[in-house]
Amino acid sequence: MTNLETVAQVGENEALKRTIARLNASEHALVGPGDDSAVIAAPDGRFTVTTDTLIEGHDFRLDWSSAYDLGWKAVASNIADVAAMGAIPTALVVALTVPGATRVSWLEHFADGLRDACVNLAPGCGIVGGDLAASDQVMISVAAHGSLEGGEPVLRSGAQIGDIVAVAGTLGRAAAGLALLESGNTDAISAYDELVNIQRRPKPPIQAGKAAAEAGATAMLDLSDGLARDASRIARASSVSIQIDPLQLQGFEAVLEEAARAIEANPSDWVIGGGEDHSLLATFPAGASLPRAFKPIGVVLPEGPSPVMLGASPLPERGWDSSRATSY
Repeated sequence: MTNLETVAQVGENEALKRTIARLNASEHALVGPGDDSAVIAAPDGRFTVTTDTLIEGHDFRLDWSSAYDLGWKAVASNIADVAAMGAIPTALVVALTVPGATRVSWLEHFADGLRDACVNLAPGCGIVGGDLAASDQVMISVAAHGSLEGGEPVLRSGAQIGDIVAVAGTLGRAAAGLALLESGNTDAISAYDELVNIQRRPKPPIQAGKAAAEAGATAMLDLSDGLARDASRIARASSVSIQIDPLQLQGFEAVLEEAARAIEANPSDWVIGGGEDHSLLATFPAGASLPRAFKPIGVVLPEGPSPVMLGASPLPERGWDSSRATSY
């Protein structure tokens, strides 16, 4: 057994055996990897489920992201959707396709990323099964499950006029990291490696989702495609308009100003239109006590001509659109 062995050389069974051995167990699994299906506990008879796919050349580049990075990001991007429903992530199923020449050690590092993201972002959650197949490129597909623990799901459609609009997590940092990588400016990439690493390994505030639900959040979603686009999704689903206070975004922009100057970019573009931070955007009743992780950034207004306003100006729905663009 060497680090040079490939998937094609050792075969699917051995490759899976070595990969699964590196994963953590889910505390919610009654039956884990090894059978035809996993069995997951759902104490109140309900669970959330979501899925997402990452494709080489469209969602990531192998020269920018390591196997570990991709394992981490695959977990983070999916459990953020679970948290956005006010649920606790419990279990994930991962399907992976790779070229036959892929080294088994690459799979092992990928598994390490899966495991560490679960342990650090959602303790008790783990990988309970999946699939490995051969293809011309790397493709990662994840299905994530979550427990509502007796609570009601927080939907996008519940925002009410007068609600506070608030965000938990970062805004624009992942987009800044992507812009740095795209710039090819090695000095800037090295100088602002923290931003680059947020693009590679996002850290969504998973526990804030449950806290928001318990605090009475009326609507919530995962900020995966940018503040402007995702805020419009809540507005349209709830038949309201959302007004964002530009003054409340200045702190998010300030931490990006040096990196923006290094590559001649506008930090506001990252904060408003950048995706992949996987933060949480939520609305709360006007009198609610916001969970500690949330910062107010706006208010819900009656439905108007524009779903989202930045101050008094309409805010175009700019951001990441997976059906139209290419992202890494």
